[in-house]
Amino acid sequence: MTDTPNPIDIQVGARVKLRRQLLGLSQTDLADSLGLTFQQVQKYEKGTNRVSASKLYQLSQTLDVPVAFFFDGLGGEAAETAEVPALTADAVRLVAAFETIHDQAIRAQVVQITRAISAAQPAAVDERLVSAARQAAE
Repeated sequence: MTDTPNPIDIQVGARVKLRRQLLGLSQTDLADSLGLTFQQVQKYEKGTNRVSASKLYQLSQTLDVPVAFFFDGLGGEAAETAEVPALTADAVRLVAAFETIHDQAIRAQVVQITRAISAAQPAAVDERLVSAARQAAE
């Protein structure tokens, strides 16, 4: 038997962590609502402890997502080799802010601006991008 966490357990844990962070909950907050210790939540998030079906359902209710949320991105062979990148605090804040934008046209503009900025070299980020960002914010 191996001590390496199963890739699916890692995926589920990463999705628990992502949703918890998006809701602004600490591990202790989530643990308290589930009747667990924060250490147990930490183990779930790392994939070192497997989440039972009943606990997964409870997590989905507490985090206000469908159970399928925890498996988004997995399928077939992808499940065997799943690697979930860790999100930085900035990325979590960016996603949380993006989720508050309800106008689809503005969301599309934000994505377009973000792609343009990421494709540009730092020296190439010019006034056109800054102007586009200002227009999208209005």
